[in-house]
Amino acid sequence: MKYLVTGAAGFIGNYVAEKLCNQGHEVIGLDNLNDYYDPDLKLARLKRIEHFDNFTFVKADISDRDTIATLFLQQKFNRVIHLAAQAGVRYSIENPMAYIDSNLTGMATILEGCRHNNVEHLVYASSSSVYGANKKIPFAESDRVDYPVSLYAATKKSNELMAHTYSHLYALPTTGLRFFTVYGPWGRPDMAPFLFTDAVANDRSIKVFNDGKMQRDFTYIDDIVEGIVRIQDVIPKPVEHAPTESSPYYKLYNIGNNSPVELEAFITCIENALGKKAVKNYMPMQDGDVVRTFADITNLESEIGFKPKTDLQDGINHFVDWFKDYHANKAS
Repeated sequence: MKYLVTGAAGFIGNYVAEKLCNQGHEVIGLDNLNDYYDPDLKLARLKRIEHFDNFTFVKADISDRDTIATLFLQQKFNRVIHLAAQAGVRYSIENPMAYIDSNLTGMATILEGCRHNNVEHLVYASSSSVYGANKKIPFAESDRVDYPVSLYAATKKSNELMAHTYSHLYALPTTGLRFFTVYGPWGRPDMAPFLFTDAVANDRSIKVFNDGKMQRDFTYIDDIVEGIVRIQDVIPKPVEHAPTESSPYYKLYNIGNNSPVELEAFITCIENALGKKAVKNYMPMQDGDVVRTFADITNLESEIGFKPKTDLQDGINHFVDWFKDYHANKAS
């Protein structure tokens, strides 16, 4: 089977491409290798998978309509896993147009490519950020998500709406995945695990927002990838006597650990892994941030029989081991 994996040099996309290659599929990995964070990390991720004979890398921007249309026309993908996006809640406050170009225009080009080339299933990345400041917990896919608190969240909710429209109008099977705070080896350097580990390891203070009164549903990368690869085999389709409020070709799932952790406990895990204490600089809540995330994964469990299971301390240990090795190799 032939797959397009967008964001193949990104954190999640790189792991997904690797797993599909290991399963024997043909994978075209696409990424624009932008400099939102260190491109050397993206290139190092690509080196992990470039040895596969069934992997081909294409450097391109998903917002480039002509290039993406030509790629779809030439390659005739069976399935598409769309993970490329401009990420980061806080950066969306500083540079909103990057999110419009990548997350809205880019999503549209992918949807058009799928529509015109008979792609049998589009799986795409959404985010737990769409829940905004919702008070009801855990967050369920059926909850109203009409009040985003960042532009990043607004673009991800827009992606879900766009996908539903294409599912409804063109019978294009689409599945959106609301990821909850993904972490692990090869993770992004703008995320808390990397930032905190780097600071503590190098005797710098860490910024602890909202005075540490935050909770996150940290989800280990292996669990996320397992969920993605299982879900792409579950293609939405009409079911007799099913409710008709939504397109039968459209699905949406939370993927989270279903176990929120206090920020202070998360920092303790990093301290344990490093064998060092953090110097904490307590700060107020940041614009665009939320106090708590907590995934209801009932639908995920019932539909694909899978539940993320990695213990946070174990996951942080793996991350810190990778962090040390990565920086040691860079220095040598």
